[in-house]
Amino acid sequence: MPTLDADQALRVAMEHKRAGRLQDAEQMLDGLLQAHPKHPEANHARGALALLRNIATADTTANTTEAAHYFKIALEAKPSQGEYWIAYIDALIRSGHTAEARAVLDQGKRAGLQGAPVDALASRLESPSIAPAEPTKDEVAALARLFTAGKYPDAIAGAQAMTGRYPMHGLGWKILATVLKQAGRAADALPHMQKAVELSPGDVEARFNLGAIQQELGQLQEAVATYRRTLELQPTLVEAQFNLGFALQGLGQYAEAAACYRQVLKVQPGNADAHCNLGLVLQALGHYDDALTHYRRALKIKPGHVAAHSNLGSALHDLGQVSDAIASFRRALAYKPGFHEARSNLLFGYNFLPEEQSAVAFAEALQFGKLATVNARPYTAWPNLRSPERRLRIGLVSGDLRSHSVGHFLEGTLKELTAGTGRLEFIAYSNHVVVDAMTLKIKACCAAWRSVVTLSDEALARLIREDAIDILIDLSGHTGSSRLPMFAWKPAPVQAAWLGYYATTGLPAIDYVFADPWAVSEAGEAQFTERVWRLPEVFSCFTAPDVAVDVSPLPALENGYVTFGSFNNLSKMNDAVLDAWARILQAVPDSRLYLKTRQLGVDSVREKIVKRFAGQGIQRERLILEGNSPRAELLAKYRLLDIALDTFPYTGCTTTAEALWMGVPVLSLMGERFLARQSASLLHNAGLADWIATDADDYRARALSHTADLPALAALRSALRQATLASPIFDARRFAGHFEQALRGMWTRWLSEH
Repeated sequence: MPTLDADQALRVAMEHKRAGRLQDAEQMLDGLLQAHPKHPEANHARGALALLRNIATADTTANTTEAAHYFKIALEAKPSQGEYWIAYIDALIRSGHTAEARAVLDQGKRAGLQGAPVDALASRLESPSIAPAEPTKDEVAALARLFTAGKYPDAIAGAQAMTGRYPMHGLGWKILATVLKQAGRAADALPHMQKAVELSPGDVEARFNLGAIQQELGQLQEAVATYRRTLELQPTLVEAQFNLGFALQGLGQYAEAAACYRQVLKVQPGNADAHCNLGLVLQALGHYDDALTHYRRALKIKPGHVAAHSNLGSALHDLGQVSDAIASFRRALAYKPGFHEARSNLLFGYNFLPEEQSAVAFAEALQFGKLATVNARPYTAWPNLRSPERRLRIGLVSGDLRSHSVGHFLEGTLKELTAGTGRLEFIAYSNHVVVDAMTLKIKACCAAWRSVVTLSDEALARLIREDAIDILIDLSGHTGSSRLPMFAWKPAPVQAAWLGYYATTGLPAIDYVFADPWAVSEAGEAQFTERVWRLPEVFSCFTAPDVAVDVSPLPALENGYVTFGSFNNLSKMNDAVLDAWARILQAVPDSRLYLKTRQLGVDSVREKIVKRFAGQGIQRERLILEGNSPRAELLAKYRLLDIALDTFPYTGCTTTAEALWMGVPVLSLMGERFLARQSASLLHNAGLADWIATDADDYRARALSHTADLPALAALRSALRQATLASPIFDARRFAGHFEQALRGMWTRWLSEH
């Protein structure tokens, strides 16, 4: 890692502290103080960390002598800083050095030190051994006035003085933690609120506030336990029930979260937020009808509830009602134009509409980029060493570093890139709380792993810059758990988009998008604000599934009929797609269509699909409709398919790669946009160009042609897995070499242009 200067190292340490990584902060500060022993800010921060350890112990004098040591150095280096005087005197009192504390206080007063915190220190020194058991009403009121007036530094100093004067009374610790949290210092607040709960275990407010701090810091398991204990103490506390639901929701425990929100609604049936959140967890559970009901109730209670509008759109999108979804996203934006999540949802939705909407989608992407940039303060200088051949630090930002399409494409490539020359190292910035087996595989390939769910865009950008990332890659785009607005801060010299989203981000700060010779045509480059960087063969490389599922013989030979199928998301199955599939079924006697995706696990959704096909003259007995399955079981279901039918204009990617691995050829209709050509790229690389159609009539004609020669189809099936594994689609080492060359090319271009 490039050596950080003192100010950069201090900022990294403070970011660790704000995120609750106290040991990392301590190690960074110790390293800084070895190089700069008299650095005032570093010594003050190191003393504060020692006090945090003191707060967490039952012995209230532990570590205060160490803290006083650092505070003294900070004060001697910068005596003009009043905060340093107060911190040093406070630590001396805590550690029992009252005589020295009096001398330093007198010295400070002679130097001009004054104010409420100073008076509080003097009061503590008047009778340190006979301190009253608890603060007076006047002391609490004076502190409350500072807090209400927004004078947080004075309020913090006053609260610290109160904890020193009444160390065994929980109120001072609670007030101090509350002020720190309100000042945006949740990590600093945490040990103080823990101390308040320890001293006053029956204080419901302190315990509830502790849960809120834990939740803000992303400590969701701890927050759940705290809220449950809070509700044991006060079962009627609706706010704790709501927050418990929110924490469980964050952990993916949707059924438990739904129960919490229902409890809230029993007491507060008009709580729009509870209706909105209940809708969200019901949607995650696949209960779409109930989810829609609660979103609409939230909007009836509060028509301007932007999250409910956006979430309603998300549910409608899942159900394939894309135009209605876009209308909901637009209503959310009408109330809050800067609501980035709704605008990303809107952009994602446009990808599913006919290609005539491309110009509108591009204009919306430009608007997203404009709004995100307005809210950012982009960096224009970076601490990175300007060397063309040195080891590069690559940052990966995503909410999908887990069992997800992104993870399946990333894993094999990352293993090759980190097992080879060592000319690259990867730092992951994970924006999701879920950690699964795939997460651990990806994490093992990274030099560092940062959980960034709780960080603001500004804080995350600062962390990335201080990590000296050379090339920062977005792996989410306008999908869930994305951090796209953060890229507008330009925390790395070079920024690129890859894997998670196959359209433009709209952000001027993202320099490149990865593509290949087939995925983006020369004319298609105009659809991107990014420069298109073409890899020589394929835009991404799929990791072969780690499951024991063999390729079966062609089912049609035994069944006596052809089974077509698609395991793509229901939202891709628009009217044009279903019309094309129905025409194929009509033309191929006795053929079946097998559709498998998570939404089809819902009875009402299946019935709607049956009705849509009935309108095309296709009877129910020719349809096989199933919900999602665990991955091994899902892959095994490809044994039932003779031919996979791709969706359009949003074609498959993961589904296409998985079908080919299972020996099932994919018939795709290639469009103009990247997302309409991703399957075509994979098919070209698999040597299956004759499975790529140019329009709906060609799509139907190729389906008929391929089903007319079952022996040829059977022969293709038996050889397809091995052929595909040997192709660029699965050759991770080959792809990694091309990808590394691209990264090096981007870096050297930046050096030459700057």
